[in-house]
Amino acid sequence: MPRATRVLPSLSHFAVTWALPDDFGGMTSVILRRSAGFAAAGAPVTVLTFDDRLDTPAAVAALRRRGVLADGVDVLHLWDWLASHPLSPSPGVGELAFTPLSPAADEDGRVVETGLDGVVRRRERLGADGAVLQVDRYRPDGSLLVSDRRDVTERGVLGGRSVVVCDGDGVPVRGFTSIWGLYRHWLDLLTAKTRSVVVVDSKTAARFVRGYRRAHVATVHVVHGSHRAGDGEPGRPLKASRREVLERAEQFDAVVVLTERQRRDLAHDLGPAPTLTVVPNAGSLDRLLDAPLRRPADRGVVLASLTDRKRVDHAVAAASAAGVPLEVYGEGPGRLPLQEQIARLGADTRLRGHSPDAPLAFREASFSLLTSTAEGAPLVLLESMAAGCIPIAYDIRYGPSDMIRDGIDGFVVPAGDVEAMAARIRRLVEMPERDRRRMRRAARRSASRFGQARVTAQWGALFADIADRRWPATRTLRARASRGARRLLGRIRPA
Repeated sequence: MPRATRVLPSLSHFAVTWALPDDFGGMTSVILRRSAGFAAAGAPVTVLTFDDRLDTPAAVAALRRRGVLADGVDVLHLWDWLASHPLSPSPGVGELAFTPLSPAADEDGRVVETGLDGVVRRRERLGADGAVLQVDRYRPDGSLLVSDRRDVTERGVLGGRSVVVCDGDGVPVRGFTSIWGLYRHWLDLLTAKTRSVVVVDSKTAARFVRGYRRAHVATVHVVHGSHRAGDGEPGRPLKASRREVLERAEQFDAVVVLTERQRRDLAHDLGPAPTLTVVPNAGSLDRLLDAPLRRPADRGVVLASLTDRKRVDHAVAAASAAGVPLEVYGEGPGRLPLQEQIARLGADTRLRGHSPDAPLAFREASFSLLTSTAEGAPLVLLESMAAGCIPIAYDIRYGPSDMIRDGIDGFVVPAGDVEAMAARIRRLVEMPERDRRRMRRAARRSASRFGQARVTAQWGALFADIADRRWPATRTLRARASRGARRLLGRIRPA
């Protein structure tokens, strides 16, 4: 058998995100698919999570059964890992504030308990205003794991922090004056002085990874959404949630955005940066590419969380005005207003709720609608096009105009213009069947540019370049991987 082309340098690979929620959306899907692509190319990935979820092992097992978590991709959860991996003692731990909670109500607050399988796994001490002043976490056997006090400066008032990790007997062994200190210590233990690359997608987690500088670790931040406030148009300020990270983007070895348009905008907003690069999202398209081209012309679909940012009410209004049925997959706080809108309009729209197999709806729908206020590079557009489901999308920052050639493989309409979207739906429904089929084929060809192998090769070229900068003594080895990635990129052409 011919030897496989190496496309990723020989590094340890970690993907950092905050959580793996049950009803995860685009960003988590991208992380898992990207990791699957790395693993398929011979580079196993460890996904790291930090949230307070108590049933992570069961959730991971469910993902594995569903085939969402590929072979070669593991998940480690901080608190579960600490429960089974004793930390070495550190001097000075006895000087930190250590006041473990008891089940009884505290004199200056109240204690709330959370359990799993009949065992208390977390206690929280809340202040009079509801602020969390202390969190104690416990192992499955009930022993104290971590006591995290957040009112060290003045009891009852947020200020100062003491994070104390205990052994199996509840005795303090290691302490930190910030939670980020514990997170970074965990990364130190996992990377174990081995040359590694840490890719962080979550903007929450990116705040502590940004300051994680180790000689043996390269860090990469992926920006999934628009970095600008509001509609993302020029002149808008950076989003508050993005400012802290992106204004110090040079502390990462690379900042990855999903489209060339956003790279240009970010360079304009923050100044040119050699670490700013473009790597698009990859799609797992196997279940979609063989969808039949012939299907009812007037069947529409939306895959989106039911939130204000997604503006699903615009999609409902456009489909209703065009007189066509629409199916909406997703959940969120906007469900009740949508139900009221559907009743008011008499719209032929069905709310299908959240479904992990929702992308399969693209196989049968004629068109999809995307009405968000802003995006990064919507995975739903890629999935829709791969299935030959013609996308009709608002011209927002970012994604639609980068992925759709208007009138060839989909339609792009002015952002917020419901009437224009309804007109495009009518145009699609009324065009000759041969023209719709031509657009479906073109959409599939466009989607093939974002196949998993091709995008993995782009990641390989980026990592090889980073390795050349960080570890020049091994440039020859890195260059070999870089050449392999570029050869593969040259062979993979859109169908």
